[in-house]
Amino acid sequence: MTESSHLATLSDLNHSYVRSVDQADVGWFDQHLAQDFMNINPDGTRLDRAAFLAQVGRGSVVKDIREHDVKIRLLGDYAVIHARTSYQKPDGTKGAGWYTDDWQLRPEGWRCVSAHVSRS
Repeated sequence: MTESSHLATLSDLNHSYVRSVDQADVGWFDQHLAQDFMNINPDGTRLDRAAFLAQVGRGSVVKDIREHDVKIRLLGDYAVIHARTSYQKPDGTKGAGWYTDDWQLRPEGWRCVSAHVSRS
């Protein structure tokens, strides 16, 4: 694959990741998270893969999540994605935040190995 095809794939994966949080799509995450995946929630809690899948399955407290200002840094077989988010809070007001997701190209394809989410 060329650099541009890797970037296109990662862009699609990033969009699907955000959509899958919004839609509580555990199946998508089960296919695309590395077995050793780790997540840091906005409150600072750290979740392993199983706990993250369970959290996704319960549904997000924020809705209509959208990604903005996406920056994908391809570093060989590793990629870092930084982006800003907007969403609707439970009380109906608008919220915003940032995330950083780390992806590694493994024999089975790109897998998300870690994620860190912040909200304001």
